[in-house]
Amino acid sequence: MDKKLCVIIPTYNNVQTIGKVVQDVLLFCPQVIVVDDGCTDGTLDVLNTLSQNIQIISYQPNRGKGHALVAGFRKAKELGFTHAITIDADGQHFADDIPQLIGEMEKNPQAIIVGCRNLTEKNMPRQNTFANRFSNFWFRLQTGINLSDTQSGYRLYTLSSLRGLNLITSRYEAELELLVFAAWAGVQMISVPVKVYYPPVEERVSHFRPVYDFVRISILNTILCVAAFFYGFPRRLARRIKRLFK
Repeated sequence: MDKKLCVIIPTYNNVQTIGKVVQDVLLFCPQVIVVDDGCTDGTLDVLNTLSQNIQIISYQPNRGKGHALVAGFRKAKELGFTHAITIDADGQHFADDIPQLIGEMEKNPQAIIVGCRNLTEKNMPRQNTFANRFSNFWFRLQTGINLSDTQSGYRLYTLSSLRGLNLITSRYEAELELLVFAAWAGVQMISVPVKVYYPPVEERVSHFRPVYDFVRISILNTILCVAAFFYGFPRRLARRIKRLFK
């Protein structure tokens, strides 16, 4: 298949890091879509000074990472891209891992490639480690797939494999939904190790609200477990039976 790749960067108030993140990404991929998710800190001003290769989607007010990702995916499809890498705007990911994701895509062009972080990395927030293990457990229960970092925002998607975009929630839990819906559709998931940087606590910017967002994720996982029983598991069984009679 002919492949056309872009990088999607959702951002909300990352004025200190967004410029370097975009410039680093452009060294490895010349096509970038930045989704300004209701920024109020001058992020848009920084973006407007950067390369003309950047497509900027901007709106007010802030609607959440899930909404920003869906907006980015739809724009990428509109522009004719077949694949998209998503990378966070806070500087925790390293753009020089992009060739590794692309290399895996060349071998498995229909798969979703997930950049898996080292969860024992220095300065890794303890709550992040717990939340990721919690998410991994539910993902395995809902799909039967073992994935070591279901909360990583560093991924390469085959855009044609994305399912249920109209159902995706608007906040952080959207990234788990994307994986679950794709897994139910039989999309292959491949993990590749990527580097990660967590700044010292005093320099860290996070929009994750531990209690509120954890409750939202818990409610979502309950709904997905019920859906897996009535929809996800029957689809997996039907695919297995179909393979037996090929």
